[in-house]
Amino acid sequence: MLAYIVRRILYAVPILVGVNLITFALFFFVNTPDDIARMQLGQRRVTPEAIEKWKAERGYDRPMLFNPEARGVQKLTDTLFFRKSVSLFWFDFGRAEDGRSISHEIRLRMGPSLAIALPMFLVGLGCYVTFALGLAFFRGTSLDFTGVVLCVAAMSISGLFYIIGGQYLVSKLWNLVPISGYGDGVQAWRFVILPALIGVVGGIGASTRLYRTIFLEEMSKDYVRTARAKGLSERRVLFGHVLRNGMIPILTGVVVAIPALFIGSLVLESFFGIPGLGSYTIDAINAQDFAIVRAMVFLGAVLYIVGLLLTDISYTLADPRIRME
Repeated sequence: MLAYIVRRILYAVPILVGVNLITFALFFFVNTPDDIARMQLGQRRVTPEAIEKWKAERGYDRPMLFNPEARGVQKLTDTLFFRKSVSLFWFDFGRAEDGRSISHEIRLRMGPSLAIALPMFLVGLGCYVTFALGLAFFRGTSLDFTGVVLCVAAMSISGLFYIIGGQYLVSKLWNLVPISGYGDGVQAWRFVILPALIGVVGGIGASTRLYRTIFLEEMSKDYVRTARAKGLSERRVLFGHVLRNGMIPILTGVVVAIPALFIGSLVLESFFGIPGLGSYTIDAINAQDFAIVRAMVFLGAVLYIVGLLLTDISYTLADPRIRME
């Protein structure tokens, strides 16, 4: 088991290095420090002196990969690549263009993002699997047909409709929860319950239909027919065999949601005014703060790799045969 986990970690290292190199190339070769300075200072009446001053104040005046004027190891460390890219590996994200620490902002905003994403992830997964199992259990009946039609209809509706409709109905007409904003302490639940509920409802169509297809495919396999031939009830076959084997492909899809638990939902946080990492990223893009965007891209890659590792570990729990690989 330990060797299996170590191999998966070693596989992730070159992926993370590749993401780091591509991100550095996009932000410093395609979009040079001079271009970043012009965007921050404004395109009009920008003098070369102002650009050089802006770069010097923020550490963008150093050479890209190699500093011939430095001594010893500083030839490699006193460069843009080391200070702005390699430092990300020990989570030194530096400072935003307004001077604030990016790491400090991430720690502050991670809580609101988790307050929305974690219940949305757990409740959503439970609801989707339960509904899909129910439709698979009543396959071929009018209940199954109605459920599939409703899933397709839910998939066809834009997520913005759920957000705007939920704000209008629940917050404005019924006045049950605030329409936007965020509170501290125990009052925070009043601000996160609506966006979390909308997130669950928005994904119920696609996820339920996908999981139903997975369960129906499992129900047509030989081991299910063998279990039925032994006299097991349909309910026991469904929950004792189909559910466990069907969770293997479902766990693969769940990986996509792991980074969102920490980075947050860009759309939900922006519409509901939640001061999480999702709205932090949107604000950075609008302000063209590439230091924040670069940090969030790297953090998202790290979290995705962690999600892959957790999924591989969960595979060993769902299918013991994987432990022998």
